[in-house]
Amino acid sequence: MELSRDAAWQLLTEWTKSESLRKHALAVEAAVRGYARIFGEDEEAWGIVALLHDFDYERYQTAADHPFRGCEELRRRAYPEWMTRAILSHADYSGVPRETRLEKTLYACDEMAGFVTAAALVRPTRSILDLEASSVLKRMKDKAFARAVSRDDLRRGAVELGLPLEEHVKNVIAFMRERADALGLAGV
Repeated sequence: MELSRDAAWQLLTEWTKSESLRKHALAVEAAVRGYARIFGEDEEAWGIVALLHDFDYERYQTAADHPFRGCEELRRRAYPEWMTRAILSHADYSGVPRETRLEKTLYACDEMAGFVTAAALVRPTRSILDLEASSVLKRMKDKAFARAVSRDDLRRGAVELGLPLEEHVKNVIAFMRERADALGLAGV
């Protein structure tokens, strides 16, 4: 099959009605695409994986179903196995270990993109354009802030990428700034 972002977006919007989940997919896509450029990888293909990593979550929110059901649908649509494997690997409970650079990047960007979004939205400007890594790192120390996000997962993602945490945060912020308007993070 020929990979197409348009087809991936259509699938995402067919399965995901929540605006916040769609924006999360776009944020992770922005971050993963940024790393693809840095690593000299296929930005389009990596972006499609990121865009689709949670496309089944709205329908299947349990660990017994997500991301397994979505990967079944992707296989039915003839998406390549390396893509479904990457999507499976972003869930620690899937039993699929992260081995490739794409798998590690998707994992590292998934929770971090969500956390960076939350950090931007509590700013007076509600913008990522003036968000600094130091602010995100400070928020990570506040256990009450975005309490559902595992700080260990955020740190583990940077380790798996082989980057210091601060550098990973800076990168994700920079990549997401490129899409600030689409993410609803350009400010008030």
